[in-house]
Amino acid sequence: MSETPRSAEPAHPKSATPIPETKKRVRGDLARRLLTAAVLAPAVIAVVVVGGLAYLATVILFILLAQREFYGLIEDKGAQPHVALGLGASVVVALLVYRGSEYDAMLLMTVLLLVLMVAQLRKQVIADALSSISGTFFGVFYVGWLFSHAILLRRFDSVMASQYGDGSVVAMGLTPGTGIFLVLFTLTVVVWCDAGAYFVGRAYGRHPLAPRISPSKTLEGALGGLLGGAAAGLIVKSIFDLFWSPLAGVLPWHLVVPCALVLSVVGIVGDLVESLLKRDAEVKDTGRLLPGMGGILDRIDAPLLALPVMYYMLLAYFYFTVR
Repeated sequence: MSETPRSAEPAHPKSATPIPETKKRVRGDLARRLLTAAVLAPAVIAVVVVGGLAYLATVILFILLAQREFYGLIEDKGAQPHVALGLGASVVVALLVYRGSEYDAMLLMTVLLLVLMVAQLRKQVIADALSSISGTFFGVFYVGWLFSHAILLRRFDSVMASQYGDGSVVAMGLTPGTGIFLVLFTLTVVVWCDAGAYFVGRAYGRHPLAPRISPSKTLEGALGGLLGGAAAGLIVKSIFDLFWSPLAGVLPWHLVVPCALVLSVVGIVGDLVESLLKRDAEVKDTGRLLPGMGGILDRIDAPLLALPVMYYMLLAYFYFTVR
């Protein structure tokens, strides 16, 4: 008599290992970050190429949004900055720079400090006088004045013509489109530096760079940022030399990597400075306007320092070479 075979027991496969919530969040943030970059980058490139009033309006818009976020950090600390006065002063600074009146822009900064002192005297509450005056003024300098160098860099040929004359400008290899190359070179270097620091830091980061300010930043990430920035500088220079060589003649090949490395270091410092401000205000991001990136100030923290540094490096270079 044959035995009745036992029915096969149903299989119970192990459930898939759940993905930790933190990894899901990081992946989601990265996807949003890349999507935002894919939309923002072409728009910024187009505005830089077009120049003129469209470029000026874009720079002013970025200044207003970023500076308002900065004043939000001050308000989170319990102070009351003169928001309208500070924003208005930054707009005037940008307009003066666009007109080629850098001296008048700096003069305005002095007048602004005096106006802030008088305005503070009219406030009923005097407990936050120091933080209100200094915070408002610093916002104009940190965001308004520093980011206005994006205008100076875009019209670099005009700046040099006013100092050395049109003939010297031609001899320097400058053209009306030189500013396109300079702005895109600077922005690309700091963006690639940020990307290199992010990906290398996540993959190989072991040693903290500034643990009290930003625990997630590492020395390995900073090295990856320097390599990414240097690579970006070489790529941008190569592309312009191949397709628009007259625009890139302002920057000789032997200065490409040194300039890119300096800009990368400055970009890392700018990022750490903004992290310091956010940590003091106990916030993660300055805003939510850019999905995956935070606020406008979170996005331009590196260019805020890199644009002026690139501008003054070029001024110094031509000052010593022309002489």
